[in-house]
Amino acid sequence: MITVGVAGGAGYTGGELLRIIINHPEVDIKYVYSTSQAGNPVYATHKDLLGETDLVFSDKLVEVDVLFLCLPHGTSKTFLEENTISESTKIIDLSTDFRHSIEEFESDKSGFVYGLPEFQKEAIKGAIKIANPGCFATGIQFALLPLAKARLIKEDIHVSAVTGSTGAGRVPTDTSHFSWRNGNISVYKQFNHQHLKEIKATLKHLQPSFNQAVNFVPFRGNFTRGILASVYTKFDGTLEEAKKLYTDYYADAPFVHFVEKGLDLKQVVNTNKCVIQVELHDGNIYIQSAIDNLLKGASGQAVQNMNLLFGLDERTGLRLKTVAF
Repeated sequence: MITVGVAGGAGYTGGELLRIIINHPEVDIKYVYSTSQAGNPVYATHKDLLGETDLVFSDKLVEVDVLFLCLPHGTSKTFLEENTISESTKIIDLSTDFRHSIEEFESDKSGFVYGLPEFQKEAIKGAIKIANPGCFATGIQFALLPLAKARLIKEDIHVSAVTGSTGAGRVPTDTSHFSWRNGNISVYKQFNHQHLKEIKATLKHLQPSFNQAVNFVPFRGNFTRGILASVYTKFDGTLEEAKKLYTDYYADAPFVHFVEKGLDLKQVVNTNKCVIQVELHDGNIYIQSAIDNLLKGASGQAVQNMNLLFGLDERTGLRLKTVAF
């Protein structure tokens, strides 16, 4: 059994991670670390886990095979500096702290490998430390990886994507509480979202000549979870060539699935899947991708990375059913 610790288990990503790993056949959870909730049962915070686990939050760390960091952005580095973690412990960080920019991708000395399995599965298998990708970054990169791998991105990229309210975290804010979010929609961080740096780094790694703009406009949606990304750029080939490009690239990606038409968000909510649709319009390739921001965009992907680190089938513990309706 893989012994596991979870630091920061009181938030949305921590809760989603626990929902997966308490049923993972190869995992033994040794502790769920939270200084604010220490001594309280996990189900008191994550009420859906009542009857599923008797775990209690702890403020003590013990040695484990893998430590998941579900801490607020900007605090993972401090946590690792202030606590003694065994060198044999593998670390999977779900924050932004160790995700690379273009400049850092090849020169980073922290030892963290960018954990997007559909981008660099073999590098993940041999890693000790994993920087789990951002949720928007994951959905958008799925739309662009095959083009970059074939070095076919020749013009600027245009992206609009909408995310559910859970993407803003568990603590209510002016733009995440029910009375504001319900029946509402808004744009935020247009053209300067923090996930752009990792998107550009990946594209540059696959296509060294890449220097085009990624014009990204994110939307806050009036639903709780999921990301739907709409992406287009210039493309010279045929629709058949485009589809082959994508199916070939994702041939070894068990969580990526294609639809000819009718893509919608509920196909992926509560799963680790990405669903993709590819079309051509007036010399543009148009790609839609959909993921669950808390699963393939965060905790599910973290478990997928853990499976790869320990030589398991990457689907282990992740055969999750969509809500469907």
